[in-house]
Amino acid sequence: MALNTTRGWLISYDISHPKRLNRAHRLLVKHATPLQYSVFCFEGNAMQLGRLMKRIQEIIDETMDDVRAYPLPENLLIDILGRPHLPDGVALFPRSAALQKLFAAERSGGTSARQPPANSPHAPRAGVFHCNPG
Repeated sequence: MALNTTRGWLISYDISHPKRLNRAHRLLVKHATPLQYSVFCFEGNAMQLGRLMKRIQEIIDETMDDVRAYPLPENLLIDILGRPHLPDGVALFPRSAALQKLFAAERSGGTSARQPPANSPHAPRAGVFHCNPG
């Protein structure tokens, strides 16, 4: 994949010191969409992600903290249990197909467009949403 191709990234952290945690959280909120307190969706290319991770690296203590970025695949499968993160009336319009699927899953509250085969390990269970590209 080219360095300038926009895609979705899942960024998560485990930061032990409250001051570093707050600084990292404030930085990520400016550049990514929070899904949970320590989990964010970032939309950008590999170079933009690299710049963001460099800024995070300046905040954290690499001997004690852990920050990870995972590329989201285009064929995204999402399981959601519990309440959706995005409140009613909030709509996000990401450019990447993976993030579009993620936010559509958040908004739907558990409605599935297409189910995996019954014998699949990803077969639906009560209260679980599956989002596959159509």
